[in-house]
Amino acid sequence: MKNVMIIGGDGFCGWPTSLHLSAQGHNVTIVDNLSRRRIDEDLGAESLTPITSIEERILAWKEVSGNTITFSNVDVAKDIEGFANLIKTTKPDTIIHFGEQRAAPYSMRGLEEKLYTVDNNINGTHNMLAIIADQGIDPHVVHLGTMGVYGYDGDGLEIPEGYLSVMVPGDDGEVFKRDILYPTNPGSVYHMTKSMDQLLFQFYAKNNALRITDLHQGIVWGTQTDETRMDERLINRFDYDGDYGTVLNRFLMQAAMGHPLTVHGTGGQTRAFIHINDTVRCLALAVENPPEKDGKVKILNQMTETHRVRDLAHLVARTAGADVAFVDNPRKEAAENDLRVSNKTFIDLGLEPTTLADGLLGETVEIASKYIHRARKDTVACVSTWTDAQKPGVIHHEAILRVHDAA
Repeated sequence: MKNVMIIGGDGFCGWPTSLHLSAQGHNVTIVDNLSRRRIDEDLGAESLTPITSIEERILAWKEVSGNTITFSNVDVAKDIEGFANLIKTTKPDTIIHFGEQRAAPYSMRGLEEKLYTVDNNINGTHNMLAIIADQGIDPHVVHLGTMGVYGYDGDGLEIPEGYLSVMVPGDDGEVFKRDILYPTNPGSVYHMTKSMDQLLFQFYAKNNALRITDLHQGIVWGTQTDETRMDERLINRFDYDGDYGTVLNRFLMQAAMGHPLTVHGTGGQTRAFIHINDTVRCLALAVENPPEKDGKVKILNQMTETHRVRDLAHLVARTAGADVAFVDNPRKEAAENDLRVSNKTFIDLGLEPTTLADGLLGETVEIASKYIHRARKDTVACVSTWTDAQKPGVIHHEAILRVHDAA
């Protein structure tokens, strides 16, 4: 059993991870300022699934599992003294860092959202690292990053797990071998903050010998895990709005409400995906396998499969009898790209991936259908544009294609 502190443990990935690690016997402390709930209120787009208060969630978990999760309302990006005192009192063996604004569209919504994303994400990460170094303690830091730091240029290379071996010629013709961080190419302010996280981790691993695992995760789909199914009060978030709804969950929600599936541009963007079940399993594997104190960050690609967006839309449309609409792409990105990713470490550690072929699409559609009465159709479209040159991803009548025409 380990003392595990989970920053951002009330969120979409943080909450099911908290339950999963608690179920494994770890002593879990959630640290969260509940900002995601406030953003819901600001956007007028709350979770499709009914989310109880953090206090009721924790009480329900105690009732169904017998395990206790502790909660502290601390803003890691701002309350330095409060967070430092919390670390002193809890003495965590592992700190899992989910506590960042996680949506690329939200980070591009406007000036206020860009400033907030940078302030919250980078300050939170650096405050955590600096406080650990200042206290001279040795927790294993596990950070949830994103595959998006690498960009989507479609150059055909397989993205390795974090590092790239390069040969650098010297002045006298001698060639030197170096391992560098795989070059980042962020496509949003959100992805830029995750890229900067990498440099912060690199410095503190080298300078202070911090043990850090950085998980570059694909797009998460699905809602429920074994633990969140145990009681409706434990149910996980289901975001479907244009800012926070990940593409596959958004398609499944659109199908459930009879809304055409909105595909941006040509739909030729290839993305990495992972089911929420595998997210919590990967976090557990990371906790069980901390890196050595060797001055190097352990970087793992946390994904299970890749798909082209238009192919996903056609799959969901055929399954649910929905229409497909090709709309303007609000993002500034390549219209088409390939993506090859190595996830060898997690497979070697024993991860058995959940894939779209495993039938959990239907389970997610059932969740969406059960709570369809809570949906707001006016929040579905992606309207946050990357620059003034892009247009919102709203449906024009002529863009709707019957699935048999689009397949």
